[in-house]
Amino acid sequence: GQESCGLAVSDTRGERGNVKFHKDLGLVSEVLRQDVVRKYSGDIGIGHVRYSTTGGKSVNNIQPLVIRHIKGNLALAHNGNLVNAHDIRKTFELKGGIFHGTSDTESIAYSIVSARLTSKSTEEAIEKIMPTLKGAYSCVVMTATKLIAFRDPNGFRPLCLGKTEGGGWIVSSESCALDTLGAEFVRDIRPGEIVVISTEGVKSIDTHCTQKGHICVFEYIYFARPDSVIEGSSVQQARMRAGKFLAEEHPVDADIVIGVPDSGLDAALGYANA
Repeated sequence: GQESCGLAVSDTRGERGNVKFHKDLGLVSEVLRQDVVRKYSGDIGIGHVRYSTTGGKSVNNIQPLVIRHIKGNLALAHNGNLVNAHDIRKTFELKGGIFHGTSDTESIAYSIVSARLTSKSTEEAIEKIMPTLKGAYSCVVMTATKLIAFRDPNGFRPLCLGKTEGGGWIVSSESCALDTLGAEFVRDIRPGEIVVISTEGVKSIDTHCTQKGHICVFEYIYFARPDSVIEGSSVQQARMRAGKFLAEEHPVDADIVIGVPDSGLDAALGYANA
């Protein structure tokens, strides 16, 4: 995610809350400098780093997306790819919807806001629209008073829940983020699950948890950081074992095995050891 990054924070004050955000093209160290981050304080916050897939390198595609709608404010960060994003977008555009970017994340945001108009809460709106989203999506949504996380029923992309010593809750696409903050890993968010975090605590909505997860194997091969644990399996150990199996299936009479940083180092070590 080295293309762009951003953050959004809610101080939970006022009827509709006060969502502030900052985002730009560039690395985290360039965009979210300490002097910038200090200006954003609140009770809830979400952040995102982007590696563009659907939608090109554009300021309008930088996440979190912040939406101001008739029932309040909403910020959304998404990891994954929708296969029907174009169809969703076209449906809204034919009704007069105006899109600012080209990412599939905007289609998710539009879907939530549209369903929110006839729903009692944002989580109810998310529950309604999940069957219309086809593909991979692990998302975090911030409203004025809640942090909501939801994962597609196949569980293609990872998402986990953690807790800090001070009693704060964290949702992350990788467990290594929890380790960095000294937080405790609680559990993986289940495929199809919606987790709502508010002043009332943590609530789980499992109406879409109807099938076994199908985590993308590329998380273990390439995407995830080696020190993450996904669905109970160490990414580092998975890569070393893959290297071992490769050495057994395709041995080579060589003196040195060289891995390509960063994801290839553990596989090369497993190959060399075998």
